[in-house]
Amino acid sequence: MAALPPVHAVLFDAYGTLFDVYSVGLLAEQLFPRQGEALARLWRDKQIEYTRLLTMSGRYTPFWDLTRAGLRWSAQSLGLAVTPEAEERLMNQYRHLSAFPENREVLLALRERGVRTGILSNGDPEMLAVGLRSAGFADLIDPVLSVHPVRRYKTDPAAYALGPQALNLPPKQILFVSSNGWDAIGATWYGFTTLWVNRGGAPLEALDTEPTRIGRSLRDVLDFFPS
Repeated sequence: MAALPPVHAVLFDAYGTLFDVYSVGLLAEQLFPRQGEALARLWRDKQIEYTRLLTMSGRYTPFWDLTRAGLRWSAQSLGLAVTPEAEERLMNQYRHLSAFPENREVLLALRERGVRTGILSNGDPEMLAVGLRSAGFADLIDPVLSVHPVRRYKTDPAAYALGPQALNLPPKQILFVSSNGWDAIGATWYGFTTLWVNRGGAPLEALDTEPTRIGRSLRDVLDFFPS
């Protein structure tokens, strides 16, 4: 295996990487028995589809609003009658998504090793702030970068450029970590050193590009920063 390139900071994707976007399926299952998992997956797919549609069209709507729009479309597609109360419960759950179990351990290890760790996310600043507080990560991550100021969603280069600007480092010296295969590829194209946390064993995107490394949990980040 090739030697790992030298990196000096980490930027994490948030949704799907630090926060389990499918954990909302537990509440969805309570509200809509036997449909919870389907709703959670369709909701996530539509949310991301909307980010791409807007950015490709030169338009912008905040991520929180796209998340609500994705929920409404997905529920209608599945034939689910979502009351205003149920919609608010699901949206509130999205603010407080579960974190993956190893995340805090990894973030603490990086802090002990003196590694700066940040987030670069499609999420709105308020969404990210609430999610980080809920997960207990607020004191472990800085900077918290939202694409909101540039009004372009990943994988647009303007979104990724927020990282080098904030950290004052060239992209190659920043490790970008995502559990979303498309995000890992986009970040690789931009010039980051990348780690795809392939939790589900998905196939690599068939685009003749590979992330710098592929792992199965956030613990694989620590290989880039030996103690």
